[in-house]
Amino acid sequence: MRTQNGDSVLARAVRIFEAFTPEESALTVSEISRRTGLHVATASRLVAELVSYGFLTRDDDRRVRMGMRLWELATRASPSLSLRNAAMPFMEGVHDVVGHHVQLGVLDGDEVLFLERLTAPEAVINYTRIAGRLPLHASSSGLVLLAHGPADLRERVLDGPLDRYTPDTPATAARLRVVLAEVRRKGYAYCPGYVHPDALGIAAPVRNARGDVVAALAVIVPNETGGSSVVPVVRTAARGVSRALGAGGRSSLKDPTLKDPTLKDPTLKDSSLTD
Repeated sequence: MRTQNGDSVLARAVRIFEAFTPEESALTVSEISRRTGLHVATASRLVAELVSYGFLTRDDDRRVRMGMRLWELATRASPSLSLRNAAMPFMEGVHDVVGHHVQLGVLDGDEVLFLERLTAPEAVINYTRIAGRLPLHASSSGLVLLAHGPADLRERVLDGPLDRYTPDTPATAARLRVVLAEVRRKGYAYCPGYVHPDALGIAAPVRNARGDVVAALAVIVPNETGGSSVVPVVRTAARGVSRALGAGGRSSLKDPTLKDPTLKDPTLKDSSLTD
């Protein structure tokens, strides 16, 4: 069903969902109206109907949030669920070693979308959150996905505006081309201070059974001397997730640290991990 101005009711509902952000997960109806361009009465009516189905919910102060029903349906149908399930045991193993942030990102449009993140109290600053996004050119996960993504995606990003978060962010096309070539040559992204001066991002590609890069497994640790010792841990874990995806998630998921001793001690390296 379409409204008089041509918008379908579904399109309007999608605009309401998209009004919420990771930073602002609770909104008033007036704020939803302003962000969606819908009349307040229309926004109020649609919100009430979405609340009745459990897609939205209201706090005691009448502010509106995403409902559990929407999360339930999205999780049930998500094609990323098997990827997350395969990655979690390896992410937990890495987290035991690094003690800061471990995250799993996938390509979505021209950004990296984070499916999962493990963190710890007093961990280094990190702008990532679950269901959050970062630009491809500035984040370690994004650089891995961009380096192994379609050529037209790389050219589009290279031709577009490249925001500079710190002096070290690869914010020119020439610098970004060099960084992407390094990611492909080395097999991982090493990003000291790209998003924040105090943070070092390290990411490695996760591949499916066909060898396509479908995700990036990354850590965010303090940007200080010795950070490179984490590289073999990240690469080993990413290979473990890749094997799990290729094997259909069988025995390799039980305990990745038993199969990959580098997850126990980041200073241990085998010959396949050296550059």
